Amino acid sequence: MLICGLKLTHDGGLALIEDGRLLTSVEMEKLHNNKRFQPLDRLEMAEEVLSREGVRTDDIDLFVIDGWFPRLRQDPQRPTLRVTHHGRAVELPVAPYHEEPDAEVLVRYAYTGLPWADAQGQAYASYHHSAQHLMGAYATSPFAQRGQDALVLVWDGGMTPVVYHVRPEPLQVTRLGELFPLYGSIFADFCAALPPFRAAAAKAGPMRQAMPRNLDVAGKAMAYAALGEDSPELDPVITELLDGRKLSYTMGDYLARALTDSGTGQRPGLDDADLIASFQGYLGRRLLAALTDLMKDRGLPPRLCVAGGCALNIKWNSRIRSTGLFEEVWVPPFPNDSGAALGAAALEWSRSSGRPVLDWNVHQGPRLLPTESDPPGWTSRPCDVDALARVLHESGQPVVVLTGRAELGPRALGHRSIFAPATDPGMKELLNRIKDREHYRPVAPVCLEHRAHELFFPGTPDPHMLFDHDTRADWAEKVPAIVHLDGTARLQTVNAEESPFVHRLLTAYEGLSGIPLLCNTSANHKGRGFFPDVASAAAWGGVAAIWSEDRLYQRA
Repeated sequence: MLICGLKLTHDGGLALIEDGRLLTSVEMEKLHNNKRFQPLDRLEMAEEVLSREGVRTDDIDLFVIDGWFPRLRQDPQRPTLRVTHHGRAVELPVAPYHEEPDAEVLVRYAYTGLPWADAQGQAYASYHHSAQHLMGAYATSPFAQRGQDALVLVWDGGMTPVVYHVRPEPLQVTRLGELFPLYGSIFADFCAALPPFRAAAAKAGPMRQAMPRNLDVAGKAMAYAALGEDSPELDPVITELLDGRKLSYTMGDYLARALTDSGTGQRPGLDDADLIASFQGYLGRRLLAALTDLMKDRGLPPRLCVAGGCALNIKWNSRIRSTGLFEEVWVPPFPNDSGAALGAAALEWSRSSGRPVLDWNVHQGPRLLPTESDPPGWTSRPCDVDALARVLHESGQPVVVLTGRAELGPRALGHRSIFAPATDPGMKELLNRIKDREHYRPVAPVCLEHRAHELFFPGTPDPHMLFDHDTRADWAEKVPAIVHLDGTARLQTVNAEESPFVHRLLTAYEGLSGIPLLCNTSANHKGRGFFPDVASAAAWGGVAAIWSEDRLYQRA
């Protein structure tokens, strides 16, 4: 059975699953240097992706479209999405954004209207947006591989944090309940109301159906928080302010105004960075306290999947994992809406087959486009992986690396990366400058898995950059470029089985330098998805060397 999942709104994407095996998952932002969060609002883009995979629309047994929230003045139980197909407007009904508290979690909605069949349109299914987050996380987890039941926490921008219990054999999903009444967007909305991010939020404009506001704020604010100090003594004040409000999407703006109003005296001695650090800390503490209460005397499985956009917050992930409340915590590499197409397809596969597990790996994004000739102003020469390690070691300069299929999700994990030695204290500043990023933004380390515990604490295997680790003092002096302002690092670990290319590169680099890690940041134009080819990286021109498929391209 060949299933095609579609996410048509922001972070648009297409995923193909055949008999439980993920063939590919392609986000629209990773094609043609598209803007980040690009919607799939032109259905001919889906036809293009399928064609690249050698698949026609009539090869697909079933299409599945991710559910969404209604437009203004639209029936909340009958949302529709407006897209086009070769210029012709198409209106597609979809499932509501999330289920009602007492309703079935995996309810399936059936529609027709996809313009790839006869005049009536092709049939398709749709599921709640919350359900795709749930199943995308569980079906890719080690718990699913082992046939174990697990809890799934889903906390996305437009929904409150809800915990589910998934039993795989037979498949049964139970909604255990809401942890507390705060939408996942509240951290970004709070930060966007403060001066450091107010201008960017205003430029983004009001929320639209395809593109909610403040999508780009949360990640930057998480980094900005390291400029401040978390003040837990502010927690009672925040709780009183929030718990006295009706649940709404304006709570973050309200809280920011309440804490910064000079007449209230709520922020003595705290600057904007302190407020951001304190609110991030508050949400992490509230999340952990709610999970702790949930686990008391319930006999629930000590295994947790975390999904939704809030699962990109490495501070919250790390807080949950470090307490020992759960034996194992899984966060997929695409916890936000970048994994929505995959999650939608996984739902249909799991529900129809009764087997909620996928055969997948993280490097199943779009293929690298071929390079027919050297880009203008560049020359190239053969250069294998060992030779690339020598280039990095001897030059001490960053190199764009493009190889194979792109990684799934928003993190560059070695196939669409800029690698650089981490031993130069000025390398973080250089990388932030060439990428036109703020000075406080961190640069992540990619490290050999078997060495990580020597350099970091806890230094556990983390292949997808979704937890933070403390950098051990003796190594912080050796690899200063990857140390964040608070002494932590968003670590990626690699081994030979899961990431053979990067493992081979790091092994060769360690043999030359004695250092088992490199700086790793994404290879892309500012505000765009990963470079789809060598020509794009050359046109950007931020670095003097590009490596791709055993060739080194250098500016002439």
